[in-house]
Amino acid sequence: MAMVRKTKEEALETRTRILETAEQIFSEQGVSHTSLQDIAAAANVTRGAIYWHFKNKTDLLDAMLQRVKMPIEDALERSCDANSPDPLNQLRRSAVGAMQLISEGASAQRVCEILLFKCEYVAETADMRRRHVESRKVALGRYEDGFRRAIALGQLPPHTDPRIAALGLHAIMHGLFMDWMLEPGDFDITEVGGRVIDDFLAGLKISPPPARAG
Repeated sequence: MAMVRKTKEEALETRTRILETAEQIFSEQGVSHTSLQDIAAAANVTRGAIYWHFKNKTDLLDAMLQRVKMPIEDALERSCDANSPDPLNQLRRSAVGAMQLISEGASAQRVCEILLFKCEYVAETADMRRRHVESRKVALGRYEDGFRRAIALGQLPPHTDPRIAALGLHAIMHGLFMDWMLEPGDFDITEVGGRVIDDFLAGLKISPPPARAG
């Protein structure tokens, strides 16, 4: 049993080393200019070791992304509590929590930088684009549910379009991530992001109903 446990631990250590090395190499060279052989050499493992853990580069990228996405998705799950008396605050905490995760974690920052600036959507990464689209749909659906509950509880005017509100929140977060990643020292994304989201939510509360045609 001890030998089996040691073998599993060694396999996990190898997988972790591959992921950490891939983060570094992708960040330095970009995804399209990095081969699995580059990662294997830098991690001091064989290409066979990489293929033991990952089917291809897309699978490796996805595993790298999951290490960052899971805490964010946990926060999104908490924002979907149908019994919460304050869905707007749940949405805010979820968004600010994602920003805090990116700002405080070196690994999260590298992965965010790779996905935003160093991952071309070409034939080689078509599966990754599809997974990003699916992930975006899940996030938008959860935001929309939160806004719909906020409308039902009277936190937002009844004419509020929950889909448009969800798209707005998602676009704000994406824009903040991109601006901050260009120069992380330029502003505190958690503080500034929280204030921007507060302003957005406040604007939804006071927005007039749409004008009727004619």
